[in-house]
Amino acid sequence: MTIYVGNLSYQAVKEDLTAVFSDYGTVKRVQLPTDQETGRVRGFAFVDMEDDAQEEAAIVALNEAEWMGRTLRVNKAKPREERPNARNSRGPRY
Repeated sequence: MTIYVGNLSYQAVKEDLTAVFSDYGTVKRVQLPTDQETGRVRGFAFVDMEDDAQEEAAIVALNEAEWMGRTLRVNKAKPREERPNARNSRGPRY
């Protein structure tokens, strides 16, 4: 299971998220997507923890919590759906 963390401060870095989520268990991975053109953090992240119980504890504790001046939205990440965009609208690349 992967945790989606939304409404993040644009000043947040991976180390900040690791520190916050480590209160609920072992953080295996933090992915903090950035805008390709500006390099700026996009305001959301994905966090993987060691097991489902730790992830569930983090979700319960941190959803709607105030952090870095923002109210976090923390829940189970939904699978990425295939959707057309500018990059793949011309079909698959080989």
